[in-house]
Amino acid sequence: MAVADVREFFRGALQHALRHQQVRVREHTEHYVVNLLAMFARTEALFEPVPGKHARLKPLALLLAEAFETDDPRLRYRLLQRLGDVALFIAGFLAGHSRRAVDVDYHVAMGGRAYGTLAQVPVRGAQRALASVFAELGDKFEPLVDALAEIGDGKDTESPQDLLRLYEQWQRTGSRRAHRLLMSLGLQPQPAGGRSH
Repeated sequence: MAVADVREFFRGALQHALRHQQVRVREHTEHYVVNLLAMFARTEALFEPVPGKHARLKPLALLLAEAFETDDPRLRYRLLQRLGDVALFIAGFLAGHSRRAVDVDYHVAMGGRAYGTLAQVPVRGAQRALASVFAELGDKFEPLVDALAEIGDGKDTESPQDLLRLYEQWQRTGSRRAHRLLMSLGLQPQPAGGRSH
């Protein structure tokens, strides 16, 4: 799809998805997520170069380990921010496109925790304004994942594998979006053990 202004495209798509998912976020948080989507629209921003090899996505656990092993508070801050950003993007925007099992619940837990940690870091200046953004991202990580999934889908559920992935996502995370989609397809999702949510 040709888009004249990628930020405006993502702003409109995010606002629509947030309304549809009945999620409210502050303007600064919306602006942060729009910029995140625009940044990761360029694959080189998501994947890290590896000398002599193809670029790769650094595992979240490795980012977390690096963040807590460093003595440099600024580097720790940047690594935790990268962890939260990548987790939000992968869990929301890309999870529905993967043909392998993506542990959305793992990304939700890691990303939400990273943002929550950042919200509590004592900071000055420009980073102070980000503290409230990170707090909201941490608190509303799962609903934001649902909103980004709506933007990233671009298609209806097409195959039994898509239905199974949607059901697994609902079971693991309690995603309201996944539940609504399953219901709209005429399915009554039941948690393991047959008990109702």
